[in-house]
Amino acid sequence: MIRGLKPYPTYKDSGVPWLRKVPEHWDIKRNKFLLREVNERSEDGSEELLTVSQYTGVSRRRVRLTGGNVLLTNAASLVGYKRVMPGDLVINIMLAWNRSLGVSSFAGIVSPSYSVFRTKTNSVEPLFLHYLFRSPLFIGAFKTVSTGVVDSRLRLYPDVFLRLPSIVPPFSEQIAIVRFLGWVEQRIRRLIRARKKRITLLEEYKEALIHKVVTGQFDVRTGKPYPAYKDSGLGWLGEVPVHWDVIPLKRLAWFKSGTGFPVQYQGDKHAEIPFFKVSDMNTPGNEKYLRVCANTVSKTVAQRLGATVFPEGTIVFPKVGGALLTNKRRITTNRCCIDNNMMACVPWDGNRDFLFLVMNYIDLGKIAQPGPVPAISEGEVREIRVMLPPPAEQTAIVEYLEAHTAKIDAAIAASRKEIELLREYRMRLISDVVTGKVDVREVAAQLPEEPAEEDEMNGDEIDEYEAEGGEADNETAETFFEEEGEP
Repeated sequence: MIRGLKPYPTYKDSGVPWLRKVPEHWDIKRNKFLLREVNERSEDGSEELLTVSQYTGVSRRRVRLTGGNVLLTNAASLVGYKRVMPGDLVINIMLAWNRSLGVSSFAGIVSPSYSVFRTKTNSVEPLFLHYLFRSPLFIGAFKTVSTGVVDSRLRLYPDVFLRLPSIVPPFSEQIAIVRFLGWVEQRIRRLIRARKKRITLLEEYKEALIHKVVTGQFDVRTGKPYPAYKDSGLGWLGEVPVHWDVIPLKRLAWFKSGTGFPVQYQGDKHAEIPFFKVSDMNTPGNEKYLRVCANTVSKTVAQRLGATVFPEGTIVFPKVGGALLTNKRRITTNRCCIDNNMMACVPWDGNRDFLFLVMNYIDLGKIAQPGPVPAISEGEVREIRVMLPPPAEQTAIVEYLEAHTAKIDAAIAASRKEIELLREYRMRLISDVVTGKVDVREVAAQLPEEPAEEDEMNGDEIDEYEAEGGEADNETAETFFEEEGEP
């Protein structure tokens, strides 16, 4: 992406084993000469609440309450929270090893358990420290000097942090580095937004295609609508081909909930029967078929628990809580047990893959019992009425969708891989620049002036680019597939 970057002409030994060599004209200084800890407290808790995370650094964290106040914390009051000024470094001392730190662009307040530092000299650009301290080299150093037995309890105490050495280029070079990295990040964000927009369009197109096919809006054998339609009697389904049946699910499969899975039986990975939990649906490799599990049980334990051993090819799905609303469906690849937060759908006979399409199409969240915890029972699922084409058409529909969605899935996977590579490139480039492996002074001096983008991110995001808006490319799923003659 960036051509022409070269190492500095000469390097020197930093004198610090983990820093190794640095450009000859760069300094090595302890953080206590660059920063001082500040402990200014909010008197009324009225300032904007900020958060710190490994994904976003420091960002605004807010929700609008009916009283008009901005608050997102379990604390009864924000009085006494630490004040933060733009340019301050904020560190979550419990999670510094996990990149939960950064320089703030905002004025606000943070948890009293965080540490806040302010530069002591005008010869330090705070944003340079932001990039430096979030680089893998320094995150590794923070973990090494943090105190604790396990990762989740490691603490980077302020006095330890201030004793650590840092790399300090000349101030003008810090400015050049910050400008260059800001320019690079802006372009990477644009590329990622474009790829994400493309993924969204492809997923919407895939969903629309499945809807058209499964509900009989056209005949996959001819590519044209069916000759005649009838009212399905179901408001959510509308009309279906006149020769299709509309029947309850209990005529296609039997349904049974899973079994409670006591903690003392969990963790065994070497028994003969997989015991799936809802969390296994999110395991890589389990996107459609359940292949990987975190727990297994023996036949004896399954009998002791009264757990049903379901056959290979069972369709499983969450039946309670927020997981139910995700409408995830999976197919088992072996005999297995499932926990009591899941339900099994075992086909009587016929085309299991078509039944899987139908089960994916049903939104159980709209049928579930209302209340603080959504749930659905076996009896309710059994009575759900669905459309059923003749067996030959079921097979044709499955084959058609497998062929056409495979191309969509491949395009989505390619875009996700691009995003992954862009992020890896971004991290590697930032690390190389702030540690002096490459010289960006000349390139930075030639960069055009551009208006800054609005880069504020939601502190609750689990994905560091998920909250960003902006325009993506003009490609749509329809144009992507127009050469394939999709309906």
